[in-house]
Amino acid sequence: MRENQLEPNIFSLADGLGPAKVIHVHEPRIGLKGILVIDNVAAGTAIGGLRMASDVSLEECARLARAMTLKNAAATLAHGGGKSVLFGDPRMEPARKEQLVRGFAHALRNESDYIFGPDMGTDETCMAWIKDEIGRSVGLPREVGGIPLDEIGATGWGVFHAADVAAPYLGLALSGARVAIQGFGAVGKHAARFLAEKGALLVAASDSTGTIHDRAGLNVATLTALKESGRAVCDYAGGTRLGRDDIIGIDCDIWIPAARPDVLSEANIGLLRTKLIVQGANIPVTAGAERMLHQRGVLNIPDFIANAGGVICAAMEYRGSSQTQVFAMIEEKIRANTRAILEASVAANVPPREAALQLARERVNKAMGYRRWSVF
Repeated sequence: MRENQLEPNIFSLADGLGPAKVIHVHEPRIGLKGILVIDNVAAGTAIGGLRMASDVSLEECARLARAMTLKNAAATLAHGGGKSVLFGDPRMEPARKEQLVRGFAHALRNESDYIFGPDMGTDETCMAWIKDEIGRSVGLPREVGGIPLDEIGATGWGVFHAADVAAPYLGLALSGARVAIQGFGAVGKHAARFLAEKGALLVAASDSTGTIHDRAGLNVATLTALKESGRAVCDYAGGTRLGRDDIIGIDCDIWIPAARPDVLSEANIGLLRTKLIVQGANIPVTAGAERMLHQRGVLNIPDFIANAGGVICAAMEYRGSSQTQVFAMIEEKIRANTRAILEASVAANVPPREAALQLARERVNKAMGYRRWSVF
């Protein structure tokens, strides 16, 4: 069963930019339940990841789709924004996961305004299944002509460059800077690697099971190998084991959220002890918490600026670019955008997100003006 509908609780998120289309997919015979939100396609076909988790929702999908619209516009990509979510535990038996991913893609085979990409709970293999089903996905394995963005660390590469541009605004050098990463996964581990190569010190990392902390520094290569073997950060030999959410209170210079939405809110933002936040995850900080950070003088680089490396890679892969070209373009675009929003933020004395939203919305609105109808 495939159903087009705009549920009442999404109207609070609707505005002049979108969403253009909301599609619910439900196939009870195989236990398939998913949602696609196409937010805006003024600049071109929407690109956005497929997220798989047991607790995803329509609201989360819509917010993520809007973040993709802004992210793609800020990066001046010829793509609009969309997002899809699939209900289920991503750690399920592989054959079962393949059935659900393929089934979801097949149900959306005629939605030519959307290109699937990997996201939390999905990977290059999932994108290969989708390509086989409908021929419309990015972030593919090398064997089928892709540039595996999670494997090469495309998003982490962009997060690193956002941090490198932002740090001097605080008189902070990356060499010797203490870094804490919430969510040591596909984005977090690569951000840690690139920052460590610049001399930064990873003092804490967390995953869904807990936090590992060492003021003297964690070995990034050892911790990465541990995670890639399927183990948890707290299996690291050395350091202090803490609760999952204790990562928020770690004293550091740079704090990188690289996991779920809304991990920082008005309720816990007072625990944070850092100078700079670089958002590696999508929508990891609530709007109220971001305002509080600005009032406290904590510099906060928004998600759709800092973590655009993945979608830049995806868009370039779709057009046949090489990995070398991808890394150069991510560096160029993210450094330019980070610098632009920080200059605007300082000049107008507004939070960086406000400056970033103005930049992205201006680009979306201009793209909409070229359309036959001045709508989505």
